[in-house]
Amino acid sequence: MHFASLLFPLTLLVFSLPVVAQTPPGPASEPAAAAQPQAAEQQAPAPAAKASNATPSRPRPAAAARRAPARGTPYAGREDAMQFADEIAQKRGLDRDWVRAAIGEAQNLAVVSRLMQPPPAGTPKNWRVYRSRFIDPIRTAAGVKFWRANRATLERAEKEFGVPAEIIVGIIGVESIYGQQMGDFRVIDALATLSFDFPASHPRAAERVQFFRGELEHFLAWHSKAGTSPLRPRGSYAGAMGMPQFMPSSQARWAVDYDGDQRIDLAGSPADVIGSVANYFKGYGWNPGMPTHYPVRFDTARLDLEGLLVPDILPTFSVASFQAKGAILEGPALDHKGPLALVELQNGADPPQYVAGTENFYVITRYNWSSYYAMAVIELGQEVKEALGRPPAARATQ
Repeated sequence: MHFASLLFPLTLLVFSLPVVAQTPPGPASEPAAAAQPQAAEQQAPAPAAKASNATPSRPRPAAAARRAPARGTPYAGREDAMQFADEIAQKRGLDRDWVRAAIGEAQNLAVVSRLMQPPPAGTPKNWRVYRSRFIDPIRTAAGVKFWRANRATLERAEKEFGVPAEIIVGIIGVESIYGQQMGDFRVIDALATLSFDFPASHPRAAERVQFFRGELEHFLAWHSKAGTSPLRPRGSYAGAMGMPQFMPSSQARWAVDYDGDQRIDLAGSPADVIGSVANYFKGYGWNPGMPTHYPVRFDTARLDLEGLLVPDILPTFSVASFQAKGAILEGPALDHKGPLALVELQNGADPPQYVAGTENFYVITRYNWSSYYAMAVIELGQEVKEALGRPPAARATQ
């Protein structure tokens, strides 16, 4: 994916809705978009001089709220869009007419621009509320089913990449409920809208526009090389795709053919998904055998909380310097060899919770730049792992 650290829109929306990274985004989380009529499927232009392959089928999202909006205005008549198409074609050595036809078929979706707006200033964060949206019986049961069906592949990936099965399972569960909710926006519509009609009022609009134009370029280059239609893939309002919700640049960089069928399918092949997520984490520096975090408490008499929080989630402190600022570690944490970060999880009006995050905790935030997201991934994966050992009757009462 790319730049791995934007706090992606869903993460922001969870904190602003009443009842989830990277700068710019990594694999995006699935947005809770407003219900809209599903867009009609269109016939895509085939890349010149390439054989067309059938696009694999995938489960449709269960919730009506994830359906794509009605048709928008095509970009065929936009001079800026066609100029960008020419630039992509020249830069990548792609067929100019094919790129123009693909971008010309993309549609401007107003709902995508609206969903990209940041939440209101001062929106309180609440870890307990956030956690409840991802660690629940439905997601846990789906995770148990996914783990059992793919146990051998998860074990192989853990051995080859060093990433624990529960972390891989946690990511896929948080991102798409194991393929149940992968988004229903046409990816090319989402990426084109965010490339040419990103909300100008956004405080980082210029940076985001460049990011999404890069994603649109990766997306078209991928389909030109594969000989597949760029008009068919569906995903989130930010253009994230498949069970792991990879952005196109992440797909190009980290996705792997882990089932050996000579193609990469992040929507229909659990093996490809497992291998690609593990490869992503390995690429961002996952340390095999290292915990993601440790418990921490404070010596209030000498606590320098402000100093501990200055680096945010970036591991900066040695065990000795961490404790010198009033953070107390115990047990295995005292033998930790790498740097640590004090991770703060706010709980609205209630006191925050804290953990000592390791380099592996930070690696998870390369998927989505949010400590809340990382903890949800960790705790969902652990909950699924524990549920695997419980009898069905016991799981049903959880």
